[in-house]
Amino acid sequence: MGGHGGAGAGRVRAESGRGGAGTGRGGLNHLSFDPASTNKPLQLGGAAGPRVSESPAENGGDPGKKRKRAGVPADGGRNLSLDSIPMGLPMSDPTAWTTAMNNLGMAPMGMTGQPLLPDFDPALGMMTGIPPINPMMPGLGIVPPPIPPDMPAVKEIIHCKSCTLFPPNPHLPPPATRERPPGCKTVFVGGLPENGTEQIIMEVFEQCGEVIAIRKSKKNFCHIRFAEEFMVDKALYLSGYRIRLGSSTDKKDTGRLHVDFAQARDDLYEWECKQRMLAREERHRRRLEEERFRPPSPPPVVHYSDHECSVVAEKLKDDTKFLEAIQTLLTWIERGEVNRRTANNFYSMIQSANSHIRRLVNEKAAHEKEMEEAKEKFKLALSGILVQFEQIVAVYHSASKQKAWDHFTKAQRKNISVWCKQAEEIRNIHNDELMGIRREEEMEMSDEEIEDPSEMKETEESALVSQVEALKEENDSLRWQLDAYRNEVELLKQEQGKASRDEDTTKEQQMKLLQQALQGMQKHLLKVQDEYKKREAELEKVREEKLKIETLLENLKEQQTMADEEDKERDTVDCQGNESTTSRVCVCSQEKDCPVEKTLSNSPVKSEREVLLVGIISTFLHVHPFGASIEYICSYLQRLDSKICTAEVEVLMTRLQNTFRQELSGVGASLEKRWKFCGFDGLKMT
Repeated sequence: MGGHGGAGAGRVRAESGRGGAGTGRGGLNHLSFDPASTNKPLQLGGAAGPRVSESPAENGGDPGKKRKRAGVPADGGRNLSLDSIPMGLPMSDPTAWTTAMNNLGMAPMGMTGQPLLPDFDPALGMMTGIPPINPMMPGLGIVPPPIPPDMPAVKEIIHCKSCTLFPPNPHLPPPATRERPPGCKTVFVGGLPENGTEQIIMEVFEQCGEVIAIRKSKKNFCHIRFAEEFMVDKALYLSGYRIRLGSSTDKKDTGRLHVDFAQARDDLYEWECKQRMLAREERHRRRLEEERFRPPSPPPVVHYSDHECSVVAEKLKDDTKFLEAIQTLLTWIERGEVNRRTANNFYSMIQSANSHIRRLVNEKAAHEKEMEEAKEKFKLALSGILVQFEQIVAVYHSASKQKAWDHFTKAQRKNISVWCKQAEEIRNIHNDELMGIRREEEMEMSDEEIEDPSEMKETEESALVSQVEALKEENDSLRWQLDAYRNEVELLKQEQGKASRDEDTTKEQQMKLLQQALQGMQKHLLKVQDEYKKREAELEKVREEKLKIETLLENLKEQQTMADEEDKERDTVDCQGNESTTSRVCVCSQEKDCPVEKTLSNSPVKSEREVLLVGIISTFLHVHPFGASIEYICSYLQRLDSKICTAEVEVLMTRLQNTFRQELSGVGASLEKRWKFCGFDGLKMT
């Protein structure tokens, strides 16, 4: 059996070699791969078994020897070899080969890749009693896997009239290509044989599509321009093929093709023209859409004439045609149709337009009245809804009491409690809405009563006074409203006993609403009173600060006047030094007559308070023999009296030069002015 299997395999190889040669004689088969229309993997050749190529130049072996070349099966899922699986059927018997492929559920294919039976249906058996293979049949353990989508295309030998193309090694990576230019219809073809002509190039590449032009160079490359862009993808499929002219083995008759995208000005120009055409079509489409949705233009305004003027005047008096007529009048005036002859007509039309203002005002008043009536109706309806909600909530509360609650089941109790919560929430929402409406009405009333001040006050005190007056007026208005609500409550109380039982619930609801309103008004009144008290306290503080500032200004004025008097006294003393001795005797006699008046007028100490300050400062500086700064002295004095300021103390000490002396102590950044007590030295000098 082994010998027969080997012989069968040998016959298969020989027959396959003859089949390959027959294919070569038959010519070039059209490729079934179209990159522009399909994404399926390319499958070339038959699905029956391996192929044998007789190419000494490709394989690099002896021309007398044949080298087999195994192909890939059509299903792509099994690597089957005829050397390992003996096959007893001869390849030349088409009936047996068709039966075997029918049992495998595949369409019968010949060695050339053409179907033996074009009308074959794989779902039907070719032989009676032999059904097609099914993966679910018992005893079948191997199911051919599906073809993966990313499986590389299997290239085959391409035979032309003048040359032969041998596929590249399938294990090598695909040839590199540049980035595709936009609208590319031109390819670069390199690696051509030296003896290749344009006819051979046309013979090879016209299988990919219509060739428009071929530009061949002397350096074994050319540029080919196709009619359509998808033909370039078909031409790229031939990249990597080895070409041989005829059966020659000369090096000048062989080459390896390299096909790549080429950037041509004609392609770019055609692509730009196409893009511009598409842009124009898009703009035209958008313009049509805009015109379709655009509102129609208004009719043109007629020219002025006496007849048209009378027509427009009649339309101005009609409410339904007033808008059209006033537009026409405006256009005529803007055009400059008014002159001495037509002035009276235009004045009458303008007068008619002015009379239309009264109609508009009356119409607005009518609409406002309707709006107020609608508001009142809405308020009444909302209050009636609230009354009904209160009754429903009262029913729920009465049902929740012990004497009725015990008779309900657990589920009924749960439903009643849920319904009660929902009703209370809705009732509260409607109640807040009604209170908001009433609050807005009260705010409108208060805004009408409060008059805006005519002039803005300049000082803070006047602003506070105006705010206090406004709060007083608001307080009075709130009191009046409170009295009115109290009167309404008393009237409701008096009418409550006379009303029937059906009206009791509504009055109770009104009482509750009025009580809530009273509580809100009382709270608002308390807030206004608190604000009034705060503003009065702020006003008093401002007045106190104003008094303090006035006292400080008076003190500063007194100090200034005293300093001026001292300067005058010094000038008079200098003048008196030049007078005669007689005048000195007279002055001494006068001083003896009134010593008290001179001491009072020329003394640097003006008041008893300043005398006390001088004594306290002298005692403080006597305790500090190295002196003290003015801030230190004032901090000690402010403990005794917080109203003492630094400027007042410094002015007083500068006036008493024989009692206090200011010196600089320290070096550099620690330099400091210190006051020292020099009263004992000043006593000796005086």
